Amino acid sequence: MVKGNIIVPEDILSFCCNGLQGSTSPPRAREPEEREEAPGAMASPSPARNPTEVQMSQLVLPCHTNHRGELSTGQLLKWIDTAACLSAERHAGCPCVTASMDDIYFEHTISQPSVSPAGQRDGRSGVGVGQVVNIKAKVNRAFNSSMEVGIQVSYEDLCSGKHCSICKAYATFVAQGSLGSKVRLEPLTPQTEEEKIEYSIAAERRRMRLVHKDTLKDLLTSSPQETERETRDGSEAVPAERTRVESVELVLPPHANHQGNTFGGQIMAWMENVATIAASRLCHAHPTLRAIEMFHFRGPSQVGDRLVLKAIVNNAFKNSMEVGVSAEAYGQEMSISRRHINSAFMTFVVLDEEGHPRTLPMVAPEPGDGERRYREASARKKIRLDRKYVVSCKQTEVPLSVPWDQSNKVYLSYNNVSALKMLVAKANWVLAREKEKVRMYTLEEDKFLSFRIEMSVCITASRAFSLLSNLRRRHEWDSHYVSAELVQKVDDDDMIYHVVSQKLRSEKKPQDFVILASRRKPCSKGDPYVVAFRSVTLPTHPARAEFTRGETLCSGFCIWPESEEMSKVAYYNQAMPGYLNYVTTNVAGLSSDICSTFEACEKFLLKNKHDLISRLQDF
Repeated sequence: MVKGNIIVPEDILSFCCNGLQGSTSPPRAREPEEREEAPGAMASPSPARNPTEVQMSQLVLPCHTNHRGELSTGQLLKWIDTAACLSAERHAGCPCVTASMDDIYFEHTISQPSVSPAGQRDGRSGVGVGQVVNIKAKVNRAFNSSMEVGIQVSYEDLCSGKHCSICKAYATFVAQGSLGSKVRLEPLTPQTEEEKIEYSIAAERRRMRLVHKDTLKDLLTSSPQETERETRDGSEAVPAERTRVESVELVLPPHANHQGNTFGGQIMAWMENVATIAASRLCHAHPTLRAIEMFHFRGPSQVGDRLVLKAIVNNAFKNSMEVGVSAEAYGQEMSISRRHINSAFMTFVVLDEEGHPRTLPMVAPEPGDGERRYREASARKKIRLDRKYVVSCKQTEVPLSVPWDQSNKVYLSYNNVSALKMLVAKANWVLAREKEKVRMYTLEEDKFLSFRIEMSVCITASRAFSLLSNLRRRHEWDSHYVSAELVQKVDDDDMIYHVVSQKLRSEKKPQDFVILASRRKPCSKGDPYVVAFRSVTLPTHPARAEFTRGETLCSGFCIWPESEEMSKVAYYNQAMPGYLNYVTTNVAGLSSDICSTFEACEKFLLKNKHDLISRLQDF
């Protein structure tokens, strides 16, 4: 889906984008000296906000709802795509292409409220016609020619004033110039703490998108070829072929965006429609969409194209089903060649009267491609559960040591690096101690005391990164480390170590850790080199009687180049209960052990910065 800027009066552009029922913040970027005027004489001036931020408010009308009085998911996808596009084009200043839309998990539906005999609204049914959908979109980070746009969607009950989240999504847009050439984007400078966090971990989300297919392929390769079929009492398997849907749509001018190409939100809405039909054919009921796997746009289509939309139920689990849907385009009725322009996987449930998921019939896949889709659906379900468990939950709700296996390696690595980047981006660090070149900072939060220790070292950032990311050499400068055994080399960026440390004064036995070390080189200028650590569990390395099993939630190094030969090296640690007394003793000045250890780190770096043998030994 390609979009671009057109020069028209603001009121016409607003009307074209939103119709009479909705509004967005104007897509024109203001000049630095130009102030935004309040919409009314009595309104107070609004605080300055991100220049790429777009706010859209849509009034839910009957034409936006389905047969159950719920806001159509297809209509919501159109609004989301419009808001995200306007935000992307604010930053790019040129037409943008939607490259993908990340997994969307719907927390609530927007439905027609039921009314009790006493005239009271039933809150369990949500809100419906006459209520407002609020969408906020802003660019989180710009890369070379692509950018990530974060979207938050909520609804507002105008009668009660209640606000509730619907979903959150991330879209990737690519800027395009004349004749479809890519445009190099200006970097985005985050201002607030929230923006700095989103900016920092956008690179990790981008990395996850790029390896998603490989993750699925690796999981299928390591899984048995014959998937064991589930049995359900009193249920016969429904042939998947019975759920197949194929529908054709002619792209007309109302379906086009402001460049004459098919509006991406419209394509997503058509895909959601055929997927819902396929799901209904399995359950013989009205299904509810719960999640959408990443939409991946492979190419544009234009007015006059025919779009062939295909959907089929790939697999039905006990309470949910996955529907695969694709979109193909061709130019003329007799044309043989079709262009695959989009694909997605959607998860549906069927709710009973109390809002609980019902048990679904089993699916009997077709031989060949049907069997492949059946297995892939099982793999995607596991990936979704891993991602929800490792990435989506708040850190304080996740066990410190998360089980490690091949299927969740991407998400554990993502969580490891993004947790450290979030800690780095915190704004309330306080200088606690300074000893010669070493500075120690603390960050006090509700449940954690974190510390940061940093200094400048005469070494290139890349060399410091290489030396500090190898835990097998840490005992050379950190007296707390006895040994570090490389247990598993996951890939060039992720390693798992079994670490044995010295006894703490309050402990009778030495501690051991199983640590995932994830390292990242800078994604763009100004980014640090990152080495992140967190605890994981491995069946091959259970807790042993001779050690006290220790855990680390978030720690690691960030290294910034200050010049060609100077680097700022910083170590971060979220102190766990067993380590807290040691940290507070150093913060209070009753011990200089942490500062002394970091000074030893500097000597180690300086000693090895020109060591050719150690360079060859680095992984």
